[in-house]
Amino acid sequence: MLVDSPPQPSAAAPQAAPRRPGALRAAGLPAATGVLLLVVVASVAVGAKQMPLDQVWHGLFHYTGNETDVVVRDVRVPRTVLGLLVGTGLGLAGTVMQALTRNPLADPGLFGISAGAAAAVVSGISFLGVTSLTGYVWFAFLGAALVSVVVHALGGTRGATPVRLALAGTAVSAALNGYIYSVELMDSAALDKMRFWTVGSLAPANATVVAQVAPFIAVGVVLVLGLAKPLNAMALGDDRARALGTRLTTTRVLALGSVTLLCGAATAACGPIVFIGLMVPHAVRSFTGPDLRWVLPYTAILSPVLLLGADIAGRVVTRPSELQAGIVTALIGGPVFIHLVRRRRMAQL
Repeated sequence: MLVDSPPQPSAAAPQAAPRRPGALRAAGLPAATGVLLLVVVASVAVGAKQMPLDQVWHGLFHYTGNETDVVVRDVRVPRTVLGLLVGTGLGLAGTVMQALTRNPLADPGLFGISAGAAAAVVSGISFLGVTSLTGYVWFAFLGAALVSVVVHALGGTRGATPVRLALAGTAVSAALNGYIYSVELMDSAALDKMRFWTVGSLAPANATVVAQVAPFIAVGVVLVLGLAKPLNAMALGDDRARALGTRLTTTRVLALGSVTLLCGAATAACGPIVFIGLMVPHAVRSFTGPDLRWVLPYTAILSPVLLLGADIAGRVVTRPSELQAGIVTALIGGPVFIHLVRRRRMAQL
């Protein structure tokens, strides 16, 4: 007796279906890299001071020390490189925080980690007379680590919800920002040093700052990329992650350490810049899905695109003065955050 059965797919169909998503994601990486290269070129070529492209080329490859050469090589190039480092660091830090907490609203700025690093740096500058990046970067690490613990404690370690943690981070950030402003008002010398730094800016960048911050961000990036597989396993739940051989405590410690390194170094270099780690991972996951083996590389490429784009916009819209990159990202990120909170279903992690 013949039994009706559903039609079987052709031999080619099972092979084409699983390949297509991976092929699209793989093809997207060179495209994203191309966009990043274009933004890097624009960051070097465009500024508050307008100059022809031939002068930009001369400053890059035929340096003679004149005014335009100095602007290109000694100002714009370090600023662009710092934007690459800081954007990558903040984007990856936000991605790891979202994966570790399974919280789609996690972000170093939103959770108060950037504010904690900034408050610690301000304290070191004002009360201990620390003036160099190599000196106060350690204060940034300490502040970032302490605030991450405090926010998770206030949000509830086990019963925390995304909105509850976001509210706890916002409250801590508000308190720390009040402390920062109070210290600046009481110490006029500190105010002069920190008035641009506290809003988040790439303007103070120079070759020394880039050289000092690069090793910390490089170590943090290596740690993060190595955590893709165990964090993917933890997304399935702790029991399944253990069954797959994931060491939960080790993974959490390394993840928190990488976030502290990336966020602390980025904040020490150019001040607190918010929403980079919130916006970019959401945009990336809409294309790649939740697999961190794809999310992390895309985020590492596209986060500097957002930060450098904000920096370029700040240089252009208020010529001949500048609007700091941290202000531009806040103006963009505020509406994005409200949209994410109001969505009935947030991106699944």
